[in-house]
Amino acid sequence: MKKDSSLRIGKSFLLFIIAFVLLVTTAPIGFLYALIRQTFFSKTKPLRIFLVEVALALDVAGNVMMQHLLNDTLLVKNPNTYYFGNSKETISSVIGKNSLTQTLSFLGIALNAFLNLLDKNHSLNSIIYDLKAWWGR
Repeated sequence: MKKDSSLRIGKSFLLFIIAFVLLVTTAPIGFLYALIRQTFFSKTKPLRIFLVEVALALDVAGNVMMQHLLNDTLLVKNPNTYYFGNSKETISSVIGKNSLTQTLSFLGIALNAFLNLLDKNHSLNSIIYDLKAWWGR
């Protein structure tokens, strides 16, 4: 979507409400349909890939929707801080970048450690994944 400074708050809020209602009401149906279709009828894309794509989409949405909360709780503010909110990036990628520049707060360090328990070098690997996705297109 093209950024337009003339987009009024009322119109922006209306677009948000419409998108949110559509997501909440139709996403469960689409997800269930995809699970059934991919499990029983079609093998065009493995179910595991579909699930990872959905997880990435939710992660990117979370990065945008929770940017203010994440910026205020997970980061130490200084000139090297890389902030949450990019609509083309995952939360893990932002955590990884701030881990490299040592701009994670105590809570950010704890979340990064937890992610790394689940998946070794998760946040650092997510930076590389983002670069692969960007250059691979």
